[in-house]
Amino acid sequence: MPEEGRIVESTGRWYKVAYDEDTGMQTINCRLPGRFRLKDHALTNPIAVGDYVEFEINDDGSGSIEEIKDRENYLIRQSTHHQEDHQILAANIDRAYAVQSVKMPRMKQGFFDRFLVTCEAYQIPASIIINKMDLADENARAYVDSIAELYDSLGYPVLKTSIKDGKSLDRLQEDLRNNTSVFIGPSGVGKSSLLNSIDSNIDRKVGDISTFNEKGKHTTTFAKLLPLKIGGYIVDTPGIKEFGLVNIEPWELSLFFPEMLEARHNCKFNNCTHAHEPGCGVIESFKEGHIDADRYDSYLNILDSLQED
Repeated sequence: MPEEGRIVESTGRWYKVAYDEDTGMQTINCRLPGRFRLKDHALTNPIAVGDYVEFEINDDGSGSIEEIKDRENYLIRQSTHHQEDHQILAANIDRAYAVQSVKMPRMKQGFFDRFLVTCEAYQIPASIIINKMDLADENARAYVDSIAELYDSLGYPVLKTSIKDGKSLDRLQEDLRNNTSVFIGPSGVGKSSLLNSIDSNIDRKVGDISTFNEKGKHTTTFAKLLPLKIGGYIVDTPGIKEFGLVNIEPWELSLFFPEMLEARHNCKFNNCTHAHEPGCGVIESFKEGHIDADRYDSYLNILDSLQED
C-alpha cells in the first residue's frame, strides 16, 4: 500500500518526503523513476518542493516515488543556463513573495514585474517584501513609499521589513500563518535572516554582502519546505538574479498587467501589442496617466524579450 507525503527538500538526485505515520511526522529519502523525467524534456525538475506524492518504501529504508499528485499551482521560471529549459521553483503555493532590499543589493523594479507576471499567469496570489528598511535614508524611504503605493494600488500588498523592526516581523508572521508561502529574490536581500527572525526553529545560514558590487553570496543551495511554529510552511529558495518567463506569448502579456486589462478592450486591432500601434487603448491610457511610466517601461522590456525568444 503506497504512502502519501509531500516533498520538503530536493537535492537534484534525492527527494526528501514528509509523511504522517502512526508514530508522528516522518521523513524519507526517495528517488524518482526515470519515466517521470521523460514526460517533459523542457523541465529540469519534474517534481518540486511542495508537491504531493505517493511512494513505496523499499527494503533498504529508502523510498520510490510512484505518483505525483495534480498541482493546484506552481511557480516556474526559465533556466538561466539554457533558455529552452524550465525550472519549477515550488508547487501548491498559497502566496508567493518577491523579496528585495532597499540596498546591499539595490532594488530592481523589473524583477518585481517579471515575478508578478508569472504569478498572474499561474494563478498564484503575490506580495512584495522590501527588506533592510533600517538601511534606508530619507530619499530611499520616499522611493520605497512610492513603490508601495503603486503595487498596493494594483492589488499586490507590500511589506516593508527589517530584522530590527519587531512590528514589521509581526505583520509578516501574520501573513505567513497557516499558509504555504515561498520567498523569491536575489542573494543577499535577507531572506534567510527574515526567516531566522520570525521563527526560532529556523536556522538558515546567513551570508555576507560584497562591498565591491553589493551582490550577495548564495547561502541556500537547494529549495526547502520549512515548517513554521505559527502553522504553515515557507519555501526558502536559492538566490535568483533573473526571473525568465515561461510559456507566455507576446500577444497575451498585457493580460498579466492588471492596469491594462480594461484599456486593452479599446484597441483598434485584435493583435495589438500596445507598443506602437495606432488606435491602441493601452497607449492612450498610458498617455492619460492611468498607467505608471515605470510599469509601462517594464511591459515594453518584457515584450521585447518575449519577441526575441
